[in-house]
Amino acid sequence: MLRRKFIQSTAVLIPATGLLSFTKRNIPPKAAPMDIGIAGYTFVNYSLDDSIAIMKRLNIRYISVKDFHLPLDSTPEQIKEVLAKYKAAGIEVYTVGVIYMKTEAEIDRAFDYAKRVGVNMIVGVPTYDLLSYTEKKVKAYDIKMAIHNHGPEDKLYPAPDDIYNRISNMDKRMGICLDIGHALRAGSDLPKAVKDFAPRIFDLHIKDVNAAAPDAKAIEVGRGAIDFKPFLDALRSISYSGKCSMEFEKDMKDLVPGLAESVGYFRGVMSC
Repeated sequence: MLRRKFIQSTAVLIPATGLLSFTKRNIPPKAAPMDIGIAGYTFVNYSLDDSIAIMKRLNIRYISVKDFHLPLDSTPEQIKEVLAKYKAAGIEVYTVGVIYMKTEAEIDRAFDYAKRVGVNMIVGVPTYDLLSYTEKKVKAYDIKMAIHNHGPEDKLYPAPDDIYNRISNMDKRMGICLDIGHALRAGSDLPKAVKDFAPRIFDLHIKDVNAAAPDAKAIEVGRGAIDFKPFLDALRSISYSGKCSMEFEKDMKDLVPGLAESVGYFRGVMSC
């Protein structure tokens, strides 16, 4: 009752033009949305057809496809068939991976695979001694390499700075797939990482974890330790134009409820 009386009395005192001006100054414009995708590992326990059905239910139109749905040694016919299924559902395969690479032959295979699939980026994990060779392939194929960080237990790239420090002087198409859950577990300040490594952040894997600790576990987005509003504000400050791909790693054999909650929360924060 008191709140209603305050609003009514205020409306009487403020002229219409003043009220309009007050409203314009204090209600921020709706934030522009970013493209939400899916990191293919989310569907490790699901068939290709079932994963497509889930994406359609959640209105997600981009996927980083994994090799269990599109093998690295796929024939042209297999690639055509899988891509046709995604296209019929209104889904774009925007990258491939994560692909692990420990030999030059595996790097050759990854770039040939990406070219045949028709994408301009690989999410991958080349070993340190293969970074120079990877850079050569990036230049030869004009396909970007987004190196994925995997948290404290990762011997190669625990955090995004472990990637950046090794590629900062390399070709600008050598970059980072920033997995924010693993980065937080490795001690990263997410908004700072976004700003510090801005030119090299090509892709995002979006998840939440229950603590900012090395042994933290995956949880639904919005229930955990990540503060998503400043993270998204940082992305907007660098004009991030890549995908925000959800990677849901809790209850992966019954992922729809948790994935839907995560996507809904992320969309809600993104609209603020």
